[in-house]
Amino acid sequence: MLRPVVTFIVMLTLSNVFMTFAWYGHLKNLKTSPWYIAVLISWGIAFFEYMLQVPGNRIGHKVLDLSELKIVQEVITLSVFVPFSILFMKEKFRMDFLYAGLCLVGAVYFIFRNR
Repeated sequence: MLRPVVTFIVMLTLSNVFMTFAWYGHLKNLKTSPWYIAVLISWGIAFFEYMLQVPGNRIGHKVLDLSELKIVQEVITLSVFVPFSILFMKEKFRMDFLYAGLCLVGAVYFIFRNR
């Protein structure tokens, strides 16, 4: 069996893929559809996000405290969002992505430094 932290990270990464598509995918694929259609489709996608996120956080909380869970989630979110925005949404890479990532490295350091 995988260690709880690895399981948590894998489940949250997959959850964030679903979350990112639920939150932003409609901006590309459904921009001409009525907003309520986008909402219904996003809710359907979000169901799968929650099916991974809830048990993933429960597994992670067995070995990490709440602030550690949150910082790991933010790192995963940016790690999923940047490729999504560049590859799927065709946004241009910006150095701000790198700067935000460096700020998160600092956040990870401060949250985990006393462990």
